[in-house]
Amino acid sequence: MHVSRRRSEWRGWREATQAALYGPRGFYRRAEGPAGHFRTSVHASPLFAGAVARLLCRVDAALGRPASLAFVDLGAGRGELVTGVLAALPAEVAARTRAHAVEIAGRPAGLAPGIAWGPEPPPGVTGLLFANEWLDNVPVDVAEVDAEGVARRVLVREDGRECLGEPVTGADADWLERWWPLPGEEGLRAEIGRPRDAAWAAAVGTLERGLAVAADYAHTAGSRPPHGTLTGFRAGRGTPPVPDGSCDLTSHVALDACAAEGARSGARTLPQREALRALGVSGARPPLALATTDPAGYVRALAAASEATELTAPDGLGGFTWLCRPVDLPGGVAPLLVDVADHEEQ
Repeated sequence: MHVSRRRSEWRGWREATQAALYGPRGFYRRAEGPAGHFRTSVHASPLFAGAVARLLCRVDAALGRPASLAFVDLGAGRGELVTGVLAALPAEVAARTRAHAVEIAGRPAGLAPGIAWGPEPPPGVTGLLFANEWLDNVPVDVAEVDAEGVARRVLVREDGRECLGEPVTGADADWLERWWPLPGEEGLRAEIGRPRDAAWAAAVGTLERGLAVAADYAHTAGSRPPHGTLTGFRAGRGTPPVPDGSCDLTSHVALDACAAEGARSGARTLPQREALRALGVSGARPPLALATTDPAGYVRALAAASEATELTAPDGLGGFTWLCRPVDLPGGVAPLLVDVADHEEQ
């Protein structure tokens, strides 16, 4: 890759991604929404929304069952998760729940009128903020090591062609040194996650009391991918990342960096498969005897077990990481993520 000398033709990946995803004709402003191009845990099974609803109930109990309980769906797509969570709540909790869907696209037709819709999370709320596959779409710049061993900012054109720009300096260089140090080997790459740290901190800051959760594909300091993870998705298939608005642009999240600021407040990361199992999502097959006593019930239970297996598969959706950040929450995170049977006995 050569170093650019005609900089007016190029821009960093952060700026290019911002325009391609969120600009006037951006990918996330399309009517079909994310579900038209890729499948998240929300789309895989209603069991996911049910688990999030159980988590909201546990947050509610920990907070002393406030008169107004917020559920904030950050990066709401077309409102699938918030709709599913509300449907799964017990009537008493649902009556106190104020639902907020946060998305830049216009409000979808048919969304329940009681669900607030807007581009920013509401400030000063008490309850649960849930960001499913949101941080991976917060735009970041990309750095690459040149032939002299210098980490330079990668520049890109709208057609996806890349070149190397100026050396990475300042706060971005400090972030790389702390969170994703690049050895001086030509071609090694990193995604500079500083904007995601800031976006997560801002989201957490909207909570007065409660729990914030980010669920995403992630990596930590011991397992950074040597050539980064930037990729595109279109119509259910991976595609080269081209910042022209025709495809999703995503990269895995350095969640350990996002978690660092909240470490003193009890922030915790854990695999999605562990979180969902603690919230009652199990891939265990129903007893065969049920097929004789209740054939229809057996078929339903078998289908649910199959969906649960997909949600918790370690090489698939179960490989996501949850970052859980309590905010003035009595007991912190640990009591919320215990086995559902044990929790209900308490």
